[in-house]
This record gives sequence, structure tokens and C-alpha cells, in this order.
Amino acid sequence: MRTLLLKFKILFLLSLISYESNAQKPNILWIYAEDTSPWMGCYGDKINSLSTPNIDRMASEGVLFNRAFVPSPVCSVTRSSIIVGQSAVRFGAHQHRSSRTKQTRIKLPKDYKLLPEILSNHGYKTFNYGKADYNFVWNKSSVYTFDLKDKKDLSELINNQPFFGQIQLRGGKNNTDKLSDSLKVDPKIVRVPNDYPDNEIFQSVVAQHYEAIRIDDNIIGEILKQLEETGLSKNTIVVYFSDHGANNLLRHKQMLTEGGLRVPFIIMGPDDYFLKKSVRNDIINMLDLSATTLAWAGIEIPYWYEGKNLFADSFVARKYVAAHRDRLDHTIDMVRSIRTNNYRYVRNYLLDRILLQPQYRDNKMYTKNMHHLYKNGKLSEIHQEIYFGERKREEFYNVEKDPEMIYNLAENPKFNKELQMHRTLLFDWLSNGDMGFTSESVESLKANGEDNSWGYGVNPEYEKYRKDSDGDGLSDGWEINNKRNPDDGILFYEFDCGGWQTEGWSSEDTLSNLSGSLGYLDFNLDKDNKTLELKFNASAELTHTNDTIVQGGFVTAMLDSCMAQLVLALKNGLVNPLTLDINVQFLRPCTVGEISVRAKYIKDGKTIAYTSAELFQNNKIVASATATSKLV
Repeated sequence: MRTLLLKFKILFLLSLISYESNAQKPNILWIYAEDTSPWMGCYGDKINSLSTPNIDRMASEGVLFNRAFVPSPVCSVTRSSIIVGQSAVRFGAHQHRSSRTKQTRIKLPKDYKLLPEILSNHGYKTFNYGKADYNFVWNKSSVYTFDLKDKKDLSELINNQPFFGQIQLRGGKNNTDKLSDSLKVDPKIVRVPNDYPDNEIFQSVVAQHYEAIRIDDNIIGEILKQLEETGLSKNTIVVYFSDHGANNLLRHKQMLTEGGLRVPFIIMGPDDYFLKKSVRNDIINMLDLSATTLAWAGIEIPYWYEGKNLFADSFVARKYVAAHRDRLDHTIDMVRSIRTNNYRYVRNYLLDRILLQPQYRDNKMYTKNMHHLYKNGKLSEIHQEIYFGERKREEFYNVEKDPEMIYNLAENPKFNKELQMHRTLLFDWLSNGDMGFTSESVESLKANGEDNSWGYGVNPEYEKYRKDSDGDGLSDGWEINNKRNPDDGILFYEFDCGGWQTEGWSSEDTLSNLSGSLGYLDFNLDKDNKTLELKFNASAELTHTNDTIVQGGFVTAMLDSCMAQLVLALKNGLVNPLTLDINVQFLRPCTVGEISVRAKYIKDGKTIAYTSAELFQNNKIVASATATSKLV
């Protein structure tokens, strides 16, 4: 009996210790807004200077981060990244709306756990009120321990401490049609950003975003009031932030721009956890929020986390933050970006795509207006280039002077040094792993490309699973749509940035795109001079020595491919070149990065074609080749 009593006392004491320990831990509440740009009074915005009192109060009583950036400009990818603590490209959740079918499910690496799950394992009660659209398979019961029934009644949190919770707000998606007059914004007084046409439609879009923020501000006021009335505010850290920029601005959400990636980020709470009443101007990666949240709870930050504890004594400001854009709903793209103190560098990998690709907003008034202006020649030269122009391989902007990213400095020799530095930073970031360089599975393409609720897949990658009777890489459906014979076997090699897969509207021309169909960065075909130039991006996966030297076999393959494609193009796809003999001379090592291959047609035999090619890197010849091909 004595032994039993002793055991009971020990267990009781341990439970008290555990209770004391948990009682000392702070509650952590994320107020997570959708599609919201930092257009509040506390961020110096004049329109909302007196109309966001609750958000402004958080900033005045806590810490405001002036330059906080999300890892991706689309909701599911950002949410997946933040909840895991690592950029989604590292673990394969970078494609929007992934894991929606059995065939396309993505599993996290074995050791990985979601942030709420880690907190739950350390005594926290966890909940999520709103969206949880993660791009991977996860188990709700092991991640969130209870459901908050109503964000207007936080009293149930009193008996669920310490807690970690997310309250989701609609942000830029708020319906403002029935808004009270006191919250309405006159479209005539707003400033339309310079990267949009300044007309009544876009004035209304800008005004609506201000109104949407005001709705959220009222809700935040209610949440803060409840925390105070229940006494929870004494030990609760409150975080307000967004998943990306404004919903209805075509160059904000979904785009690697300042507007798409810069978000509001404010923290308030007890003095014990951070310096109050401060403004931080250092560059912040929103993955830092994940690491900081665990630090508040006294939990060791896992090895896979990319973020930092923002309030650690050892904290060192970042030199840069990276971001990525990949498939969005049914639109395929691949863009990477680096943001430093003054500059933003953008690297485009699919040069056959214009910025204004098909998307879920195609039927919105502002998208239709943009297309209408373009087709009727009423867009300014700048706006034509931004939305419908031929995509540049590199973009480089002084975002402190040009926050709307209008003036591309990539080809300005004055910025060569800064440009090279940013290329190096991007390579440094990519060297830690980027699964965006791996092709998406046919199952995943089909699941997203045929989802009529979001649109029809129009990019050439979708042709992989569609019926193609003549094997020319273009589906029967597309060829019939564009008044072509689906059985003629003739390939296209003409290129124009206004082609079918870029504008995405039903094509009125006969333009396709070799680079898009074959996966090259870009190409230039000169039929008159019988030459073809292909551009490649050699990744670390092609190397054999410390991720730097490209294998000779891949160098040979690039030379051979360019010569073969030249023959195909000049023969209009009516014959196929079968390489009989290829001789390669290696002149210097080929390294990771951009490569250019230039092929030339030398002469014809009866059934033979003779070609040559040179591979260049940094304007120096790396390798050359000659080939003999049988025309089949």
C-alpha cells in the first residue's frame, strides 16, 4: 500500500511540474490573412492611415517588420512551407494544389513533422480555424488537437492552455459589395500602381483591396478584445501576417514581384518574449516565423528548418531571401528570385511564357480589360512588355527606387557586378536542393490540367497525356482547334511569344514553340543561314565533381540534340535524323549554369545530313562536334 501511495505522490508531483512548466509557456496565436498587401496606416499608407486602428495598435505596441517576404506568391505553397519550416521546393510540395488525388499524393520526408504537431508533442493544445490546404498528405488528428468552434468566442481557449492556434481571415478575398459607407473607399482618390493601367476598372480594384483590409481590421479588433476580456492577453503572443500579396492585382498574387511577395508581419505580446515597440527593417523570410514560434515555446529548432529565431541573441540579419513560382492551378511556369537589401533578381526558366498566362481570374473584369486593351493596341509600351512581351532570361530591379519593378536593369552594364553577385546568391540557394527542376508526373499534370473548375491546361507539357495520332507532340484536340491536320506528322518550329500556350486563349495563329515542347530555355532558328541556337541550364544533377563539372556525356547530348533539331526543322519534320557518327572535342570544363549550343547545317547527301555544333559558356567555346545523320 505504501509503495502504491508513493507512486501516486510521485505521479502527482510530476503532473504538477508538468502543469507548472506548461503554465509558464506562452500561448501563440497566428492571425493569418489571405491575399493581403501591407496597405495599412502603420506601413505609411495614406488611404488607410486612420482606417486600420487595430492593426496599427498591434504595430505600436509590438514589433513591425517592414520587409517581410513569403517563399512563394501562392497560398498552398506558402502555407506548406511555413507549416513545415522549409521551402516547399526542398520537399516536393512546390506545385500549387498538389496531392489532390490518390495518384498524385506527396509524402513528407520520414523525420519531418508539422509545426503544430511538434508543439502538440511538447504539451501544447493546437487548433486551426480556417484553411489548411497543404500540398502533401497529412493527418489532422496528429497535428491539431481540438477545433475552435467560433472565432467570435475565444473563451474555450481558457481551458486549453498553452495553445497554438491559427485564425484564418479572408483578407483580400473579403466580399466588399455590402460594405457600410464608413468603410467604403472612393476609387477616384486611390493611386493605381504604375504597373497597371490607370482606368476606372483598376481604380476600383485598388479601392476594393483597401476595403477588404478594413474588414479584417475590424475582426482583428474583436479578437484582441476577447483576449483582453478573458485575461488571455497577459500570456498570449499574437502574430498578424499574410500568405502573399493582393488577390485582384494581376502582378501581385502569383508573381515574384515586391507586390506578390512582401506581406504585413506584426507581433505583439508579453514583454518577456521580445523587444516591444520596435520597427525591424532587416529582410525577413516568413519561414523565420516557424523557427521563432518554436523558440517561444522553448523547443529546439529541427535540423530541416530554414528559418531563424528572430529574437535570438545570436541573430544575424540575412543577406537575401529567395522565392519561387511553379505550377499555379493549370498554368505551368518556373521562376526563381533573390531579394537583397536594394535589389530583386528574377530568373525565368520557361521563356516561352508571357506573364499573363491563363489563370482562375480570367473571367474577372480586370483580366478581360487587360486583354481587351492589349488586343486593341491601347496598352502603353511598358504595360505591353510587362504583361505580353517576350520574357527575358534575367530580370534585375533596384526595388528601393523602383518598387513596382518596371525598369529591368539586367542588360545595363553599370549593374554587371551586382547582377553577377545575385546570380551567385541564386546558385547558392539552389545548391541546397530544388525539386522544381524535376518534371511533374503525368498523373499530376492530368489531375490539374483537366480540372475544369480552374481551367484547361494549355501549356505544351500537358500534351504528354493527350491523344496524339501522328506523334508530333501536339494533341489532336489542339491541332483540330487550330485548323491543323492531326494526322500529318508535321512539327512546328516557329516561335512567337503570343503563341497558344502563353496567352492561353484559343489560338488564332499557327504558332507553337520548340523550346516549350522540348524543355529548352530558349532557341533561335535561322532557316536562311541554316543555323540553330539552343540554350540550356545545366543543373548540379548533371555533374560528377563536387556539383560543378558537367559530365561529358551530357555535353555530347546537348551538342547532338541541337544538331538533330536543326535537321528536323530544316526538313519540316518529314524525316527523322538518326545519328550514325559524332565526333566531340572537349576544350575546357563545362560547369553548372547557362549553356548555349550553336549548330550549323553543312551539306546534304542522298540520305545523309552533315552538321557541326559548338557549345559556349560565358562566351567561350567549351566543346565542338561534327555529326553524320541518316535521314529516316
